[in-house]
Amino acid sequence: METLRLLVADDEQGMCRGVERALRKYKFDLSDLDMEVAFNVATASTAQEANDYIKQNDVDLLLLDHKLPDKTGLQLLTEMDSAKDISSDFLTIVITAYASLETAVEATKKGAYDFMAKPFTPEEIRGVVRKAARHLLLQRQAQRLADEKRKVRFEFASVLSHELKRPIAAVDGYLQVMKQRAKGDDLADYDHYIDRTIDRLGSMRKLINDMLNMTAIESGQKKREMDDIDLVYTAGTVIDGFQTETEEKGITISTDLPEEMTLTADAGEIEMILNNLISNAVKYNRNNGTVHVEISGDETYAKIKVSDTGIGMTEEESAKLFEDFMRIKNDKTRHVEGSGLGLSTVKKLATLYGGDVSVDSEPDIGTTVEVTLRSQKS
Repeated sequence: METLRLLVADDEQGMCRGVERALRKYKFDLSDLDMEVAFNVATASTAQEANDYIKQNDVDLLLLDHKLPDKTGLQLLTEMDSAKDISSDFLTIVITAYASLETAVEATKKGAYDFMAKPFTPEEIRGVVRKAARHLLLQRQAQRLADEKRKVRFEFASVLSHELKRPIAAVDGYLQVMKQRAKGDDLADYDHYIDRTIDRLGSMRKLINDMLNMTAIESGQKKREMDDIDLVYTAGTVIDGFQTETEEKGITISTDLPEEMTLTADAGEIEMILNNLISNAVKYNRNNGTVHVEISGDETYAKIKVSDTGIGMTEEESAKLFEDFMRIKNDKTRHVEGSGLGLSTVKKLATLYGGDVSVDSEPDIGTTVEVTLRSQKS
């Protein structure tokens, strides 16, 4: 329920009471935003009272009489437009018994959204107010979306520049060492720098791919190809891809998988989910730790559970885990590289499949992330 505050500025008390009665129990459904809209009506009998009220209260709609005792409604509109201490985030409907085309044009020039001639019926006032409320709420929603897009673009650029700065500097340093032959002329002495350069370039490539995947999913521009895939086979392929990392840290991956499980889904999206879950379980694990991958479900849904014996998280940290660009930063995670987009991407994908993601974690014990996906059969 969205309750809008409407101020009636009119010196005719009968008019104010009539508007109050017409809107007191009036509600309408705004299907565009999936909400129900109601009104809270306040009144003012002079331009000064209206001006003072707007300064002290949030007003959504202003029903403004053209002829007020102390000044005209158009004069008040002009003053409010130039006043820095009055918010302009409301719509004005000018009402008058002296309706004319000139007055309507002048009211519009002064910033009024609509114009209404007296006398009017309860149904007429409801219709005008409904139209103005719909316009106002859609306008606010559009502004919120625009603000969010600007914020995402800023965060995208900020994270990208911040996260790429260190690996680019490192690659530059390694290349300078090789260019200057700082270790002599034996090529074998530079193998370590070459390996580190390749690792850093891989991290940068993953960061860029993570950010592109996130924006493609959020914008709805990602091309999806639904097919029956064997979730067990896909999981095995993804697990095999982490062999190098698990061997370096002495991590053992165990599984609890059915012989086969068919899920109607986009193969790339399922691989993305599994890659992010297992990657985090390996990255944030302790040396010689374990990762356990479990898959269960039936022909309508699948449940993927990945557990590790890693550093774990507090309840407060877990609550923020699925936010964009969120990386848990403490002494134990400082050395772990990442974009902070992996699990937020998993969350977005799970939502596309009518599913969800949950996390259960305990510091120094480990973390379990569980993803539920609904089969996308038509």
